[in-house]
Amino acid sequence: MKDKLRFILNRIGERLWVKPLFVCLVSIAIAFIAQWADQFQIFQKAPEVNTESIEMLLEVISASMLVMAVFAVGSMLAAYQSASNSATPRAFTLVVSDDVSQNALSTFIGAFIFSIVAQVALLNGYYEKAGRFILFIITIVVFVLVIINFIKWVDGIARLGRLGTTIAKVEKATAEALRRRREKPFLGGTQSDHQTDGLPVFPTTVGYIQRIDMDALQTAAKNGEMQIIVATLPGAFVAPNRPLAYLRGGRDAEAVIETASIVNAFFIGNQRTFDDDPRFGLITLSEIASRALSPAVNDPGTAIQVTGIFVRLFAELAQEISEQELPRIEYDRVAVPEIPLSDLFEDAFNAIARDGAGTIEVVLRTLKALATLTSVGNEKMEAAALESARLVIAHAQESLSIPSDIEKLQAVSEFARSLDSGE
Repeated sequence: MKDKLRFILNRIGERLWVKPLFVCLVSIAIAFIAQWADQFQIFQKAPEVNTESIEMLLEVISASMLVMAVFAVGSMLAAYQSASNSATPRAFTLVVSDDVSQNALSTFIGAFIFSIVAQVALLNGYYEKAGRFILFIITIVVFVLVIINFIKWVDGIARLGRLGTTIAKVEKATAEALRRRREKPFLGGTQSDHQTDGLPVFPTTVGYIQRIDMDALQTAAKNGEMQIIVATLPGAFVAPNRPLAYLRGGRDAEAVIETASIVNAFFIGNQRTFDDDPRFGLITLSEIASRALSPAVNDPGTAIQVTGIFVRLFAELAQEISEQELPRIEYDRVAVPEIPLSDLFEDAFNAIARDGAGTIEVVLRTLKALATLTSVGNEKMEAAALESARLVIAHAQESLSIPSDIEKLQAVSEFARSLDSGE
């Protein structure tokens, strides 16, 4: 339930209209709540507030907030375009879900709606003495919130859409996805044996798997007295000819009545998401590095920065893998395959190895990063890092032509040869 709620909230956060709509409804409610004070005797001793003073504040808010909201939307669109052009379109959802920008836009629109509703109610005599006092207090609070959010938004919009901010957002999303996968390498189920025997279950739509509802699969497996072997993980592109899972055992397995519920347990969408798909985060970071290495951009420093991020992510992954205890099995009737470390390294380093092969600075830094990852104390990661290093060296040998660059490459490549020889 916690994972499902997180997934839903993240999807809601990617919709720009949700927060402003909610704040608008709250603003309308607050404008009418002030009138309740007139019904309680305790508020009748409230100070008398001049109607004109409240009206003046509301007019200032209503006249300025709509302009601010339009300005905020324009600035956000410019930041979104900058993020897509400078980084990669795959990072767009992370930039859109920026809380500072959404909160500022919601505050501006909410304050505008509140001022209009309150002003109409005030001019029509809806409030008495206590109601006017409470409305005055609420108006001052709204005014303060607008100023605070404006200051925070100005600071945030200066960074939103910048390449460094986008990279940081992608790194954070990738780290969270890797952490969740470390804690549940099989999504809370048992480890799959990678066998394809059993009754296949096919999807009815085409798209990317965004999430797997393990609770639903466990329930379906119990009801059918069977075992479910998950064949595709989040991030995989599926079509009606690619099995989602295989069903083993159970009663009347050839006419399984739980097929619909099993298919519905796989959330399929048009795009990949970062939540349960750590490979997508690594691919996005790799795309940012590849774009930076293109002749049109020529920014090897960004590629080097991304390489350092990969070292942080994989080093943390290796540490947790080597020290953690066996994961607790929550879904004993559902078997899930593990993401091979070799696949993660391919997602991270293959594009950099190809596109950075002609830039000696990138090649050297990538090989040093991989050399670091061979010494983290994890055999699987050492093998994956060594394989990626071989690919980097092969690409570099084909692209580098200057003798001094080739000598530097040979010097840094010694670690790969020493590992191959067992030294």
